[in-house]
Amino acid sequence: MQKYSLEFFVVFFLCSALIGRTMVTKVHAQVPVETQQTENIQERIEDIVENLDDEIEITEVLDNLNVYLRNPLNLNRATRLELQKFFFLNDIQIHNLLEHIRLNGPLLSIYELQTIDGYDMGTIRNLLPFVYVSRDISARQMTLSDFFEQGQSQLFIRYQQVLEEQKGYAPIDPEELAENPNARYLGSPYRLYARYRYTYFNNVSIGVTAEKDPGEEFFKGSQKHGFDFYSAHFYMRNVGRIHTLALGDYHLQFGQGLNLWSGFGFGKSFDAINIKKNALGIRPYTSVDENRFMRGVAATHKINNIEITGFYSQKKRDANIIEALDTLDNDESLLYVSSLLQTGFHRTPRELETKNAIDEIIYGGNITYRQRRLSIGATAHRTLFSAQLDRRLYLYNQFDFNDSENYNIGVDYNYIVRNMNFFGEVVRSQSGGYAFLNGLIMSIDPRFSLSVLHRRYDKDYHPLYSNAFSEGSRIINEQGLFFGFMFRPQRAWTFYAYADNFKSDWLRYRVNAPSRGFDYLLQVNYRPSRQLELYARYRNRTKALNNTAEEFGIYPIHDTERQNFRFDIRFNASREFMLKNRAEYVTYTVGEERNQGFMVYQDFRYAPIKLPFVFTLRYAVFQTDNFDTRIFVYENDVLYASSFPSYYYKGRRFYALVRYRINRNIDFWVRYAQTYYNDRFTIGTGLEEIQGNTRSELKAQFRFRF
Repeated sequence: MQKYSLEFFVVFFLCSALIGRTMVTKVHAQVPVETQQTENIQERIEDIVENLDDEIEITEVLDNLNVYLRNPLNLNRATRLELQKFFFLNDIQIHNLLEHIRLNGPLLSIYELQTIDGYDMGTIRNLLPFVYVSRDISARQMTLSDFFEQGQSQLFIRYQQVLEEQKGYAPIDPEELAENPNARYLGSPYRLYARYRYTYFNNVSIGVTAEKDPGEEFFKGSQKHGFDFYSAHFYMRNVGRIHTLALGDYHLQFGQGLNLWSGFGFGKSFDAINIKKNALGIRPYTSVDENRFMRGVAATHKINNIEITGFYSQKKRDANIIEALDTLDNDESLLYVSSLLQTGFHRTPRELETKNAIDEIIYGGNITYRQRRLSIGATAHRTLFSAQLDRRLYLYNQFDFNDSENYNIGVDYNYIVRNMNFFGEVVRSQSGGYAFLNGLIMSIDPRFSLSVLHRRYDKDYHPLYSNAFSEGSRIINEQGLFFGFMFRPQRAWTFYAYADNFKSDWLRYRVNAPSRGFDYLLQVNYRPSRQLELYARYRNRTKALNNTAEEFGIYPIHDTERQNFRFDIRFNASREFMLKNRAEYVTYTVGEERNQGFMVYQDFRYAPIKLPFVFTLRYAVFQTDNFDTRIFVYENDVLYASSFPSYYYKGRRFYALVRYRINRNIDFWVRYAQTYYNDRFTIGTGLEEIQGNTRSELKAQFRFRF
């Protein structure tokens, strides 16, 4: 590795000085609960992003929490489904809370939670922004006037743009463009996002969302109707005799995500205990993923302990298509799909050809029986495409879905006995392939909990809409056994650890043989006060990969080992000032070759009590040998937006975020971020290429509440 830059030593010195000072300083301050909860979400999501190659959409996660931030939930009348929306609660904690209220009557204070098994001060702090305690447990009387008087509306408008000129927007010779129409983007370089949503507590949601991606046209050419993507939803829950009803766009979440789960779901993270998914059934769709959602109608009817859900979805979907003549009738033609697309980009003539290329129909249902300790559900759904999927087959993907229709049918269960939570799901697809998942979460002692999860996904299992616990990004061709524990020997100390061993019985992409791997993690958290929190983490992941050196026409496989060392510290100096530092070192070993990288950053947050703004700043220095040693980092962003860049090569990154509250109902955010590379003279590839060594981005957002 090249010699460390001067900036690294400066930032590292500041970090070390801060750590030394905070260890001997006592400051009586109160941590803003909104900031604290955002950082809890950040840490969980950041761990998940490290395992993914694509960006994820977290709007719905933030939506759920913000509804309760504006309309806190009375714990004395909370249902199991409402409590499951708090991702930091597991089913044992939820069950113990409901049982405590059932046996002892309504809670008298929020801090009565300390007497319930599984609730420590960390969990209670997580809950505080979203809940309250009242002995008034009468059902909410909803009238038409209440919908107008107590309902809340929000309108978001967001603008985003890379400031440097990218190749896809640069001037081009007309003759060259005529020869290659895909050599330039058709539209302007900015992203535009607009969203309106009305909510009445957590019972009603009505919304419209629209988005234009960079490079797409706007009110001209291929987009004469303005935005490239529109979404709308109408959602009701527990209104009169209606248990749940969704019209327009929505998500479905059942079981443990093996069978049917659209939208984002937490997976493997440092929190080794919360490995179980909490299925929420029908949910309103509020994000801008242009392909992975349902569009139509869905409803749930409840009869005593039985919930019956039915759904029907029909929408257009992006795909690369191939036209071929029907051999039986040469006057007709059939469409064959070479791949289904997820990006949602429609910036060039080639990309526009893939837009809404085929029809997708999904219909099915779920029936679930629920008691206090036991729930058993069955889900079946069928998917139909208007074109035949005809992938280009290789050895590794020859068992993948390659048809025009598919069905999945499965059963899931959840059972709580004493301090143990058993859960699982089994699903069979039309191909005959199976997927199994079984897990256990056990609270052995208030200070010690453990988790175990086993999964087996056949190579010919076909999950088209799934999001389950796995090492890979797809729920196929994987077996694994996961062990994790959480140990809190003292109030200030918490230890997390897990070991996940997995294998694939068939080939995978870039792995031309059956293979094995493991993923180990150890994290130690220390929180001596509400002002100071730090953690240290070690993670080791080993996977197989093809050797690039061919031997007699065969690419042998070898192990790759990735090790991460992280130290993170956050200090709330007062209600107004927050400082955060992180240093991370990574090594990536392939055979005999070893690469490495490091990153260190300094965060500063200033939120004056008497002034209407919040200011956040980060300065980061990074240096890695290559892309394999990239380091993923979560960055603060405007509300409902997300930023998960990976730092690699050698450079510096800076961003500043300002939130200004114009008045009670209007907020304004502006964010400027820039990456400077010391060893690059071009950034990006293809039409995203920038001639230079800096990449800057400006983002601005308004929120109107009424």
